Amino acid sequence: MELIQDTADLSAYLEADEVIDHHHPVVRATAARLAEDVADSYGYARAAYEFVRDRVPHSADAGDPRVTWRASDVLALRTGICHAKAHALAALLRAEDIPTALCYQRLTHDDGSGYVLHGLVAVRFRGAWHRQDPRGNKPGVDARFSLDGERLAWVPDPASGEADHPVLYAAPHPAVVGAMKAAPDRPHLWRTLPDAF
Repeated sequence: MELIQDTADLSAYLEADEVIDHHHPVVRATAARLAEDVADSYGYARAAYEFVRDRVPHSADAGDPRVTWRASDVLALRTGICHAKAHALAALLRAEDIPTALCYQRLTHDDGSGYVLHGLVAVRFRGAWHRQDPRGNKPGVDARFSLDGERLAWVPDPASGEADHPVLYAAPHPAVVGAMKAAPDRPHLWRTLPDAF
């Protein structure tokens, strides 16, 4: 699949906004801690990925009903769904000047009751984009940071109506953010997250 930037301006993938608030003190402090023990931007990207994947539990796995959507809140409260974790990782990477995009997959809902959008990021290294999935591992899910072939949580099954979305967004999709902001809790969010856009 060819990944497609939604803007030709690479600097857009470094910007801060209300969701990817990488100038927030919590994001900056986390980034500074992660940067202490690495030699280069690749090492930092891997460390940031593994931190979000492993140290910020996926709220469904943890049974946490809270909904976080702003990167600084995800890092402060240490909880979030895939989209929230993607926002946190994007903020940590952009804090260290690593171009990062938001991207999506359409997957079958865990209970088989339709579809849901799954959130990922893509990082720019070696002149190309590389998708990464910070969702968090569990039995049956073994996502890893990789620039040499994707190691995502899931590979969509087109025969089942699942799909990879090729667009790399500089900002999180408004339909996703809108559903997250409006949700009083995660069960409500599961019912209102879009499955396509």
